[in-house]
Amino acid sequence: MGNQHAEIVAVVTMKPETIQGGGVPVFIAENKKHLQKTSLLLEKIMDAAAHEIEEETIIIVAR
Repeated sequence: MGNQHAEIVAVVTMKPETIQGGGVPVFIAENKKHLQKTSLLLEKIMDAAAHEIEEETIIIVAR
């Protein structure tokens, strides 16, 4: 088995007050549509995967 490592490379959220530290870029979305659009764009640009943590927050994970 190989050593798999995934890391969070960005956070997209409609609730920036819930994000604390972490050292990754945080993108603030105005609404659900903006949240989805920004996440999809970052996912493509970074060749990463988007994962919804809660309804207002999506993390972008590089593999």
